[in-house]
Amino acid sequence: MNPWKVAGVVAGTGAAVAGGVLVDRRLGRRFRRAVPEEQLERLGSLRGDRAEVKADDGVLLYAEVDEISPYRKDGGHGDGRATVVFVHGFSLSLDCWHFQRLAFRGKRRMVFYDQRSHGRSDRSSPENATIDQLGRDLKTVIDALAPDEPLVLVGHSMGGMSIVALAEQHPELFGDRIVGLGLISTTAGGQRTHKMLSRHIPDAVGRRVVERGLLVASERERLLELARRNGGAIALRVMQEFAFGDRPVPREYVTFLDSMISATPLKVLVEFIPQFDALDKFHVVESFAHVPTLIVCGTKDKLTSVGHARKLSSRLPSARLLELEGGGHMSIFEFKDEVDDALEQLFAQADDEAVSP
Repeated sequence: MNPWKVAGVVAGTGAAVAGGVLVDRRLGRRFRRAVPEEQLERLGSLRGDRAEVKADDGVLLYAEVDEISPYRKDGGHGDGRATVVFVHGFSLSLDCWHFQRLAFRGKRRMVFYDQRSHGRSDRSSPENATIDQLGRDLKTVIDALAPDEPLVLVGHSMGGMSIVALAEQHPELFGDRIVGLGLISTTAGGQRTHKMLSRHIPDAVGRRVVERGLLVASERERLLELARRNGGAIALRVMQEFAFGDRPVPREYVTFLDSMISATPLKVLVEFIPQFDALDKFHVVESFAHVPTLIVCGTKDKLTSVGHARKLSSRLPSARLLELEGGGHMSIFEFKDEVDDALEQLFAQADDEAVSP
């Protein structure tokens, strides 16, 4: 598609939405009726011990902890295996880890939290809606909910970027307290948001397209929020196209994903999107050299392409790179068994690392 036509499409989004909302609403209801209610209730329904963690700027972060067993009087946690901290991606919430949480529940201590402005956490000020702030938030969560034990950090998409930001701020933790890393569908830089529309758009034009799109979103927020929260079939199908790969996925996965994204205010999306293109932290990855690391990406990921995973892997020769053939961005859903198996191997390796002299 001609890049200027793409710009026109983005600039005209509001008008297109206005014309299609009513039809889309009817199609969306039909799509949702195909999803059994009991499946919708089950996905994202897992709950743990709830906690609130205050970030350094006063934002309250919502968290949950799944314990192996009650706290021991000596302050330890369960059987001494590494605690796993899960960090979710952009526009999602801690509930996105449903399948991983289900797989490892009762087997090890796990910490989940909603990143600022996402899920049940408080809204951030626009100036603190940054990847660097997310790194500081992660450190605050660790200090509050896992202050002593060895840790494995697992991040999906923006969650992986949060881990990279933490590594830049506190490299001393990696190989000491942090004994394992899972980086899923993520990058440390080089992201170009406009490449999601077409890989042929020149960067200079693409930046203007994205800037124009964000401006339109800000100007027409109320109209676009109506369309987003409407849960229409068009939006659901676009989401399925961009979030998943070649493998057919159950409709409830798409609806579950939509419920998290639709709950994230449009202003939050507008605040964070510029951060992804500005990210440039591949130089930080060397901090991971002595930490068992798993890198996972689908070969059809349209949001964070497999090239990013390969670049991360090239900086970490000892890391395991798992490429999921035909997989999209939400590999933690569509390839949940493969991801869970790989994480189980990582956790075992991290446990060995934690007890080695």
